[in-house]
Amino acid sequence: MSRVGKKPIPLPQGVKVEIGQELKVEGPKGKLTVPIPQGVTVRQVNGALHLERESDKAAALHGLTRALAANAVQGVSTGFTKELDIVGIGYRAEIKGRVATFTLGYSHPIDFLLPDGVDLKIDKQTHLVLSGADKQLVGQVAANIRALRPPDPYKNKGIRYTGEVLRKKVGKTGGGR
Repeated sequence: MSRVGKKPIPLPQGVKVEIGQELKVEGPKGKLTVPIPQGVTVRQVNGALHLERESDKAAALHGLTRALAANAVQGVSTGFTKELDIVGIGYRAEIKGRVATFTLGYSHPIDFLLPDGVDLKIDKQTHLVLSGADKQLVGQVAANIRALRPPDPYKNKGIRYTGEVLRKKVGKTGGGR
C-alpha cells in the first residue's frame, strides 16, 4: 500500500473541492485542477480528501495523484514561493507590468514575460521572489530565470536560488613550461 497515497489531505478554511473526472480545487489564491487517473477514486470525508485505488496496477498513480492534490490544496490556500539571488557587478533586474528586464552582463538586456499565475517581486534589484498557486509553474519559471545566466563555477557570478550551495573551482595556474 502506498504510504503517500494513504495519507488524508486536510482541507483548510475557505478551500472548495469539486470531484468529477478531475479534481477542481478553489481557494483564496486561485483555482487549480488535478487530473484523476483511472483506478484512483477521491472521496471527501470530514473536511479531508481521501484517495483510494482499485488495484495494485494503479499503485504508482495513487501516490502521484495524492501528492498533486495536496500541492493544489496548499497552492490555493497559502501559495508557493521561490527566491532567487542575482550575484555579479552590474547584474540587476527590473519589472514593468508582466515583463521582467534582466541586465546580466550580455550586450543586451533580456526581457522575460511572466506567465499568468506567477507574480514577481524584486528587492534591491538583485533579490527576486516568485510566488503563485501552481507549484510546478512557479518552479519552472524560477528554473527558466536561473537558466538566463546560471552560476559560473569560477567566479560564482550569475542567478542562483537563495541558499543554493555552489562549489567554486580553482582557475588555471600560469607557468608549467
